[in-house]
Order: sequence, then C-alpha cells, then structure tokens
Amino acid sequence: MRAVVLRSHGGPECLVIEEVADPAVGADEVLVDIVATALNRADLLQVMGLYPNPRPSTLEIPGLEFSGTVAAVGERVTMWKQGDEVMAIDAGGAYAQRIAVHERQLMAVPACVGVRDAAAIPEVFLTAWDALVVQGGLTSGRWALVHAGASGVGTAGIQIAKAIGARIAVTCSAGKMGACRDLGADVVIDYGSQDFVAEVRAATSGRGADVVLDVIGGDYVDRNLQAVASQGRIIQVGLMGGSTTPVNVGLLLGKRASLIGTVLRARPLEEKISLTQRFTREMLPLFSSGQLRPIIDSRYPFAQIADAHRYMASNANTGKIVIDLPG
Repeated sequence: MRAVVLRSHGGPECLVIEEVADPAVGADEVLVDIVATALNRADLLQVMGLYPNPRPSTLEIPGLEFSGTVAAVGERVTMWKQGDEVMAIDAGGAYAQRIAVHERQLMAVPACVGVRDAAAIPEVFLTAWDALVVQGGLTSGRWALVHAGASGVGTAGIQIAKAIGARIAVTCSAGKMGACRDLGADVVIDYGSQDFVAEVRAATSGRGADVVLDVIGGDYVDRNLQAVASQGRIIQVGLMGGSTTPVNVGLLLGKRASLIGTVLRARPLEEKISLTQRFTREMLPLFSSGQLRPIIDSRYPFAQIADAHRYMASNANTGKIVIDLPG
C-alpha cells in the first residue's frame, strides 16, 4: 500500500509518500481500505516533531481519522463484514491506503453522508461531543462558549449544542462569522475586535457560560475563567495560543469552577472504544435525521497532501480539509 511515512520532521515537505507493507490484522481487528482521511491540528504538530509517534515500534504514519470499506476481518470479529462502509478515529496511521483497527472502534457510515465525506466526522464530532456533553455536562437550555467556532471542532460543536437544545456563543475571525451564524450559533464574536468575556456576559445576563470549549490556551485561559459561570466547566482540548500563562486561581476558587484538560489520542484503547460506542448510540442517529452533518471546506488528492497541510496552516479553512485516497 502507499502511505505517508515521516522519516524526518519539519514542514509539509516531510510528508513523503512511500510504498509500505499492509498492516497486520489481529484477531479482533478489521482491515479497512481507506477512501478518505482528514486533517487535524495534531497532524501538523506531529509533522513538526512536536507530537510523538503513538506507535514508536512501527513506521511513523500520521493521520487520526478515516472512512472506507472493510477489506478483511480478524477471526474473532463479529460486528463487521467485507464491504461494510465504516469510519473511525485512531492514534495514527490514517494517511495510508489501508489501516487495521479494533472492531469496536469503527462506526457505520451514515447512508445520508456517504463514505467519501464521512472522513470529516470522527475526530471533530467525537472531540466536541466529549468536551461539551460528556465532560462539560452541557444540556438543553444551558450556554456553551466555543473558541475557533469555524474550525472542525467548532462547526461540530455548534451543531451538537443546537441538536440538544443548548445555546452557544463562538469566537472566530470576522470573515467566518457568517458561516457560524448559518450553522445556528446564537452569538458570534469577532475575536479581533470584540471582547468575548463582555459579549458572553451580555448574552447570559451576567451569568456566564456553563461550559467553555477551548482549543487556544495561552491568555484565553484566564479570560475563560472570567467568562465561565459559577460552577461552570472549562474543557481545554488544544493549545494553539501557547501552553504557559498566568491564571487567576482565586477566580477559579471563587466561582467553584472546573478547568479540565483532555485529549483523545492518548487514551487507552478501552476508553476510546467506550466513547465511540456511546457516540454511536446517542449521536450517530442525528446525522440520519439531518440535525448533524460534516462541514467540508475543501478536498485534496492524496498526492497533494503537503499542499493541504500548508492550507490548514494558513487558518483559511472553515470546517474540515479532506484527503481523497486513490482506489
């Protein structure tokens, strides 16, 4: 099979496609012919050498999510058969024509989405749902604040919040405000010219957001504490703005708020399976009902994956960047 193998770290020029052996398939695993994968910020960090190879004993093949068709199954697999259309997140290996994953990590591709577009679902929808609902406790009638509202996680978060009856404020650049409104965001804040703390307080009659989903970090952390409601939760899922910053711990204590750091990639297999299975039960049907849909900004052929990385690094995209694998 052909795959991106990182032999060095740096810029997109390190994304070199090579011919490598197909992955071995364990007794509980499924071999998937990948139709499409999608980019994530963690991929850019891994190429730069800032995110460790999750499988140091094997070739370093990046890629966290994929969609495709089942090519073969292990001897103990009961959930899937050859030809099934599936999608999933994994710790790595999705920048390739084939991947082997545990059968319980896979989800069925919603028929209304199609296998080519389904690659834009797993990572961002699982991340947003886990942060806002599972860990954040967002429910109908409560307020969420999501930063980078036009990102993959942000566009998923807007849809999830509206699907469960919650209200949501997002931050984004001025040029992406319309897209966030079109998805249903109740309050859209231009981070370049507006103070999100003041805007959230105004929208919530001074109470603040019940849940904050932050992919930025840096000086946003202290401002999130100002914007969160009493006993609210801040879920930190990224650090695009930096990992070290002064924080008013007194405000954290006074509000009895929670600041929770989380990642999906480094979780043990059973935790990933548990989250995937719960998402399958509770959220996957909402794609068929039309309440959720993948937001795809652009697509690139596999041979142009370096150009796709350069485009993501420019922060120009709204939603996901999908990579189409050759058949």
